[in-house]
Amino acid sequence: MNRYMPLTGHDCTVPSLLIDTQTPLDVLHDAAAYRIRAVTQVLENLAFRDTLITDTIVLKDFALLCAIPLRDGCDLMDVIGRRLQV
Repeated sequence: MNRYMPLTGHDCTVPSLLIDTQTPLDVLHDAAAYRIRAVTQVLENLAFRDTLITDTIVLKDFALLCAIPLRDGCDLMDVIGRRLQV
């Protein structure tokens, strides 16, 4: 595994956001958990609302806003999984 892995959510020819795959596992886990919990909290808050009035464009932007930290968290968890298999 390369030392630096680009985040998969940002597709470009020259990656600028990287994960240091040699970071201690507890630090990687903390970073992943933070991102996943943040999105979970937002989604839970929305789920408990009585009404939610919005349009398609706002929903698309909101979905992207949630997808970015979730993808980052998944990338971090992927590094953890690979490290634990070695």
